[in-house]
Amino acid sequence: MTELRYVYAISGPLDALPAAEAVGVAGAAPRLLHHLGLTAVVGDVPAEQFTEKALRRNLENLDWLSDTARAHQAVIAELASATSPLPLRLATVFHDDDGVRSMLEAEAERFRASLERLHDRVEWGVKVYVEAPSASQDGGATTASGSGGGLRDRLSSDSLASGSGRDYLRRLRTERAGRDDAWRRAEGFAQELHDALAQHADDTRMHPPQSSELSSSSGRNVLNAAYLVSRSMSGSFVELVNGQADQEPGLRVELTGPWAAYSFSTPPEERSEAQPAAGGRR
Repeated sequence: MTELRYVYAISGPLDALPAAEAVGVAGAAPRLLHHLGLTAVVGDVPAEQFTEKALRRNLENLDWLSDTARAHQAVIAELASATSPLPLRLATVFHDDDGVRSMLEAEAERFRASLERLHDRVEWGVKVYVEAPSASQDGGATTASGSGGGLRDRLSSDSLASGSGRDYLRRLRTERAGRDDAWRRAEGFAQELHDALAQHADDTRMHPPQSSELSSSSGRNVLNAAYLVSRSMSGSFVELVNGQADQEPGLRVELTGPWAAYSFSTPPEERSEAQPAAGGRR
């Protein structure tokens, strides 16, 4: 069976992988390929799954994609426990070892600069969520909307004449204003938190807010940021995040990491996407 070379990450000189028995993509154990003072972490994968045509098909297969992504991340996580690697994109594949060496030669200067920038640093992720109002908080609006019929039915001429329709509209406006105020407070808190955390980080990366439909977390995501932090500063960074976790009622702060620096694998000057302010939208 023809095999291709799957590349997980690049690092500086490395004698061995942290976990000798690690299993990578397609069940193959990763290995090290040394060239020009750089180390590529590679694995042998079947061509029938990783040719350009096969990848186009497999990347549409959610089960295959999920399995491959988990194996990819597991290898890089093991690597990050011993060094500060430069993670490569999922499914970075070459024909053979010589193809990997050619890539290392062509990108050597950029790789060295990136590895120096990431040296002894890890990535932390911070998200802020504002919880949606519950049914009990919605009060009359929730009760009315659940009673059946549209707004016109609920606001009959009799109710308007009696004033109850005006009361209902006033209540809707009050509730909407309250929700808008909650979103503004949440975004203000997120911006202040981001500004404070950025003081403890060497670099930051703002990601688009996550959709509640696509994530398992409840509430509206108003901050989704990554921070490049030196290992020596990570303890104080975590303490700062935890110290802000319960400062605002109705807000939830979520911390993840430490990770290999996925969000910072591309140098800042090469990032094409604009970075919105905390709570901003794309």
